[in-house]
Amino acid sequence: MMHPHELPPPVDSLPSRTLVRQDCASGVLTLSMDAPETGNAISTHMAEALAQALERANTRPDVHCVLLRSTGRHFCTGGNVKDMERGADLMQGSPADIHSRLKQSLHRITLALRSLQVPSIAAVNGAAVGAGCDLALMCDLRVASDRATFAESFLRLGLVSGIGGAWYLTRIVGTAKALELTLTSEFIDAPTALRLGLVNQVVAPDELDAYSRNLALRIASNPPQALRMAKRLVLDAAESSLPAALENAAALQAILLTGQEHKTVVRQFLQQRAQRATPTTA
Repeated sequence: MMHPHELPPPVDSLPSRTLVRQDCASGVLTLSMDAPETGNAISTHMAEALAQALERANTRPDVHCVLLRSTGRHFCTGGNVKDMERGADLMQGSPADIHSRLKQSLHRITLALRSLQVPSIAAVNGAAVGAGCDLALMCDLRVASDRATFAESFLRLGLVSGIGGAWYLTRIVGTAKALELTLTSEFIDAPTALRLGLVNQVVAPDELDAYSRNLALRIASNPPQALRMAKRLVLDAAESSLPAALENAAALQAILLTGQEHKTVVRQFLQQRAQRATPTTA
C-alpha cells in the first residue's frame, strides 16, 4: 500500500517545457504527460497543454482513438502540494477567483474528455492520486500496471475533488463504494481497482505500453463514423430512459445504414468472406 510520503516531492513546472508530448500513428493519438520530476502533477501549464491537445483531437480526421499515458514512475499525482502550501498556481485569490480559474483551467480537461468524439484509454503506471485518479476515471477505458495505485485522496489535504471526479467515480463503482473511497481517502492497488471495475485490465509494468497501444489500435481500426456513434450511444444510454435510448439508437442506425461507410465495409466483408471460401489450387 502506498502512502502520501512515498510520492515524489513536487517541484515547480516550467512554462516553456513541452509538458504533454503528442504522437499520432495508425489512427491513435498518444498523449504523454511528461513532468516526471513532479509525478506529472497537474499544474496550470500541464492543464493548458492537456486541454488543448484533447480539444484539438476532435478536429483531426486522422485521430480514431486517444491514448493517455505518462513518463516516469507515476501516472499523475494530482495537484502540486508545494504550490498549495504557498498559495501559488491555481490557488491564488478569493474563492470566487479560484472558482473561476478552476472552470477555465482544470474543467477544460474534464469537458474535453467528455466531449471527445473518439474513444479514450488511460494507461496507468504508478500512482493515480487525487486529480490524477479523476483524470484516469474520465477516460473511457483504463489499463493499469500491477504496480499502479489509486486514491481519491482529497480529504487528506482538506479538499474535495474540484474537477468532476465524484461524478465519474459514482457512475463507475456505485454510490456506496464511491463514498467509501472518498471518505477514507484510502489507496487501493491495481487488483482491487480491477475487482471494483475501476480499471478494465491489469498487466505487468513492462507490458503496459504495448498492451494499451494494441488495444488502442484495435479500437482505431473500426469504421470511424460508426466508432464515434457507438461511443456516444453507450455514454448517452447511461444517462437516458429506455425510450430515449431507443430513439437515439434508431436515429444513429438510420444514418449509418444509408451512409457510404457502411456500404463500403459490407462490400469489403463479403469480398473477404468469398476469398476465404475459395479453395486454393496447388
